[in-house]
Amino acid sequence: MSELTESTPSQRHRSVAATFATLIDGTTDWSVPTPVAEWQAGDIVDHLLTWPREMLGAHGVALPEAGDDRAASFRAQTAAIQDMLDNPEMAGEILCLGQMGDQPLAAVIDGFYSGDVFMHSWDLAKATGQEVELDHDSAAAMAAGLASMGPALQASGQFGPPVPVADDAGPVERLMGVIGRDPQWQPPA
Repeated sequence: MSELTESTPSQRHRSVAATFATLIDGTTDWSVPTPVAEWQAGDIVDHLLTWPREMLGAHGVALPEAGDDRAASFRAQTAAIQDMLDNPEMAGEILCLGQMGDQPLAAVIDGFYSGDVFMHSWDLAKATGQEVELDHDSAAAMAAGLASMGPALQASGQFGPPVPVADDAGPVERLMGVIGRDPQWQPPA
């Protein structure tokens, strides 16, 4: 097991958010295409700044509004989420997620948001020509969990059709294939 898979939701968030913030800092062109069909690099960051604020806001949990500076907005959101995760009372607050049941805030952030930041780190790195080393144990666990959803994963509208990968593909490549990314994707020349 890796250090990341053995860590707490607070530690995982801190780690994946730091990686993503570094990728934001290394991005010089927000209009470059990404492995996510029809998205540009800026769309990835905007997505991560929008849906958590909307989802958590629907449960009375406020996150800062995003501004024009993507790096500053992501850092402000990261700090707010980290404060929640580091506060045991807040982290343990129960959110009612309808069909998904009642879950503590820390589990919601860990299972939905931190996982999304983890996966989109690969997208932003690929799009902008940066290197990122994603935790293999986390990628393997995520790929297995998402693959177990079968067609319901794509029915959610948040993932593309699975992309076949080689039998000897590593865990990150397997994860990308499961979520509808071509692990061999390269930016257009």
